[in-house]
Amino acid sequence: MSTRIAFLKGHGTENDFVIVPDPENTIDLPPAAVAALCDRRAGIGGDGLLHVVRSAAHPEARAMAGEAEWFMDYRNGDGSVAEMCGNGVRVFARYLQHAGHVTEGDIAVATRGGVKTAHIAKDGDVTVGMGRAILPEAQATVSVDGRTWPARNVNMGNPHAVAFVEDLDHAGHLFTPPPFSPAAVYPDGVNVEFVVDRGLRHVAVRVHERGSGETRSCGTGACAVAVAAARRDGVDPAVTGTPVTYTVDVPGGRLVITERPDGGIEMTGPAVIVAEGEIDPGWLDSATL
Repeated sequence: MSTRIAFLKGHGTENDFVIVPDPENTIDLPPAAVAALCDRRAGIGGDGLLHVVRSAAHPEARAMAGEAEWFMDYRNGDGSVAEMCGNGVRVFARYLQHAGHVTEGDIAVATRGGVKTAHIAKDGDVTVGMGRAILPEAQATVSVDGRTWPARNVNMGNPHAVAFVEDLDHAGHLFTPPPFSPAAVYPDGVNVEFVVDRGLRHVAVRVHERGSGETRSCGTGACAVAVAAARRDGVDPAVTGTPVTYTVDVPGGRLVITERPDGGIEMTGPAVIVAEGEIDPGWLDSATL
């Protein structure tokens, strides 16, 4: 690469991201480059990368350009492509505000999981319309250190296995993906959430994110957990006609998840830009050899 590349660093409940603004989609970001940038020792460091592109300039997003000007081309920390990242959408929205592309209020963001609506509040929190949860019939179990739990299968545009446990330490180290069975339930891998109760409609979570390992927070995971907890508790807003809200504590902070009677799920939490600078092209070239 012959020119320097601008970047920013941001996080949402400590789920952190390298942000690469590239409105016209001119920057090549192969998996090796993404992994190098997200490396916490030799790179900038992040759970993932937010490639900021105008929808009309990206082949995967052109069909959504009429609904959303901006496309969140999200990559996991290992360089693999992901459908969606809830915390990422909040940080993406904050970046657009930081860069002067949008102001407070509602904005639409195109993702591989569809168009998501974000609301930037005056108090700094960002609320994201995460769409509806799909609850596939096929179920699985997850295992750690000889223990096995049933896992609720929830899809939030990406797959989740939600296991309710007695102690979050039962999740183990989460450096590697917890084994699940049967493999056919999640042919492309899965995000695994381990959940304990903290109080009425209040839970705490640890999560292994597919392609990233254990992260400090996972937005789609928090939504999946809230839906799984509501169904476990016998609550379905589509049946009661009343929204249900769960507080979800993650290692990096707190998210508030509301499921509406129409099935729509909203996630509210902080989003912070912490730094910006330039990537040295020589370093990136050498890091990806």
